[in-house]
Amino acid sequence: MQIKAKPLTPEDFAPFGDVLDASGAPDKIINQGLCGRFHDRARLDFADGRAGISIFKAAPRALPCSCDLLERHPEGSQAFIPMSAEPFLVIVAPDEGGRPGAPRAFLTNGAQGINLLRGTWHGVLTPLAEPGLFAVIDRIGPGANLEEYPLAAPFSVLA
Repeated sequence: MQIKAKPLTPEDFAPFGDVLDASGAPDKIINQGLCGRFHDRARLDFADGRAGISIFKAAPRALPCSCDLLERHPEGSQAFIPMSAEPFLVIVAPDEGGRPGAPRAFLTNGAQGINLLRGTWHGVLTPLAEPGLFAVIDRIGPGANLEEYPLAAPFSVLA
C-alpha cells in the first residue's frame, strides 16, 4: 500500500492532535509590545504523572519512506517541537477497536510542531533533514505508556 503525505493543517489533523505554530494573529501581545503570544495551543493530557521535556535526536529519512510500526501512548499526549526549521513527516491512524485503522501522512512546513492526543496511533519520529533535533513534551510517570503495533504489511509514504 502507498499513501500520499498531505500538507499539515489544523483542520485535517484535529482528530489526531494539535498543530503548533504561530500562524494568524497572536492571542496576546506581551513584553512591552515586542512579543506575540500564541496562547495554549496544545491539548496536553496526562494520567497519573506530570509533563516532562526531553530532547530527541533522530536520524533523518527520505521520501518515499516505509512504515512497518505504529505506536501509541495510552497514558498521555505527546508533543514534538522541532529545534530547527526543517520539515518532518507525521504518520497517524485512527483507533479501530484497539488497533490502528487506515493511516494518514502529513508533511510539516518547517515552522510547525505537533501535539498527539493521548492514545493516538502514530509512526515514529521522522525528520526529513539534519539535525533531527526535537523538544518533546510528554508524560513522565509510573507504568507503561507505550503500545507498539508491528504492521503485517508495511506501507510507503510518498511526497
